[in-house]
Amino acid sequence: MTGFPFPGLNLAVTTPFDPDGGIAFDRLEEHLERYIAAGVPGFVLSSGTGMHAYLSRGESDDLVARGAKIIAGRARVIVQASALMVEDVVARTRHAADCGADGVMVLPPFFEGPTDADDILAFYAAAGEGGLPIIGYNVPQAVGVAITPELFRRLAEIPNFVTVKDSSGDLAAQTDLIRTGLPMMNGADPLMPYALYAGAQGLIWGGANFAPKSCVAAAEAARRGEWDRLRELWRALEPAMNLIWQGDYVQSVYAAAEMTGYGAGQPRRPLSPLSSEKRAVLRAALGGLIEAEARA
Repeated sequence: MTGFPFPGLNLAVTTPFDPDGGIAFDRLEEHLERYIAAGVPGFVLSSGTGMHAYLSRGESDDLVARGAKIIAGRARVIVQASALMVEDVVARTRHAADCGADGVMVLPPFFEGPTDADDILAFYAAAGEGGLPIIGYNVPQAVGVAITPELFRRLAEIPNFVTVKDSSGDLAAQTDLIRTGLPMMNGADPLMPYALYAGAQGLIWGGANFAPKSCVAAAEAARRGEWDRLRELWRALEPAMNLIWQGDYVQSVYAAAEMTGYGAGQPRRPLSPLSSEKRAVLRAALGGLIEAEARA
């Protein structure tokens, strides 16, 4: 789709934490600069992978303000603005706009929220009052609400509603969304090459935290239609991307990023660091990515 505002890779970037679990703002600039140097063209600040649900409103706002100032127009900035109350979504969105963000990502109402399509539409219509392009977030296994093709078509009629990030992990369901002809973004790590081949317009990718150079190259190969090159890159990425999707997602991304030179500390409570046994399995799945990221 010509003019789609979030093409290619958008990194759901980790939030750096200190040993006491506080946001390590003193390391934020170095953290983001590593990814900018790796060629990452877009970031999601206060992302799910960056533990959005476990950041206070003040922490999230501060992270967004500082992160956007560091990025300073050198890459796209998307902000997770999800909240239980739509008034909070609007306030977070307006703050993101004040910081120069290009868009926001917003979950449907969650935690015993409405399942009726009209109520979901009303929620996103109200969220649009924040003034930035909205990326809907389809993760039914966590939220309990699925964005179907029919609901997607209706959502697309809302001003400022631009696209849906599909993190269902169901390729058949994702291609149903793609076949609407509306721009759709993949958010399921193991589906990356298949989603782009099927016509996904962009990626919001948490696993790219531990292999940004390889992931940028993979997204660029898909953009150019170099499918053999993409498959070559994916052979190295696939074992780890599949593994992290099977459980302990955030903890695994933090641990893998540490192994490949993009560490952000440990995730904060209530998540615990990976056990030594799981770290060993993860290191084996990373294989040559550790060396590839160091020399690329």
